[in-house]
Amino acid sequence: MVDITIPVGDRRVPGYLAVPTGEGPWPAVVVLFEAMGYTRDMRDQCDRLAEHGYLAVLPDLYGGRPWIRCVRKAMRDMLAQRGPTFEAIDATRAWLAGRDDCTGRVGVIGFCMGGGFALVAAARYDFQAAAVNYGILPRDAERALEGTCPVVASYGGRDRTLRNAARRLRHTLTVLDVTHDVKEYPESGHSFLTNPEIPRPFSPIVKIVFGIGTGREHAADAWERIFAFFDEHVAQKKSTT
Repeated sequence: MVDITIPVGDRRVPGYLAVPTGEGPWPAVVVLFEAMGYTRDMRDQCDRLAEHGYLAVLPDLYGGRPWIRCVRKAMRDMLAQRGPTFEAIDATRAWLAGRDDCTGRVGVIGFCMGGGFALVAAARYDFQAAAVNYGILPRDAERALEGTCPVVASYGGRDRTLRNAARRLRHTLTVLDVTHDVKEYPESGHSFLTNPEIPRPFSPIVKIVFGIGTGREHAADAWERIFAFFDEHVAQKKSTT
């Protein structure tokens, strides 16, 4: 596992690359982080994907700057569905797809804020599948998600900030005739697939509003669904059932 840089126009974005063991080429995944940014926990998710046979890259969309200085601008890009953050996401996809150890097939997975980016990127760029974990739906979702790749999504029923998001996303993808697996876990809160470190001044409010820390026992099921979906649509592995 190594630190790398990714060319994005006339700038370079730092990132973390996790490589599977054995011989490639491998399918790949772009990992989009939570609002807290380029953390050890997010790098651990890259390692998890590599252990399952995926070349995984976590681009530092904050460019090495503290999350508190960057999260507002990143959110503006996400809501506008354009901007430097999206340019970095597509550049990371192209960089991965062009590597000799990649099959050329790339998925995208996002958590929290990254889930919102993953959902929009799934419709805009050449991804083979997207895993959206408690991600905000874009405005005018049917228009924004037209032409999207297959989507697997997970939400927590105790996440007060995303009430009915799973139902609305499921409806939108059904209307658009997009292959999908969208599930809400009623007893889970936000970020139940990962282990985010919430800064102390924010942690009490965040835990109440987002339900962080509840329902992590459902993470294994969500990851099983993600890997099954990626294995079918990104790696194109044949089912043994």
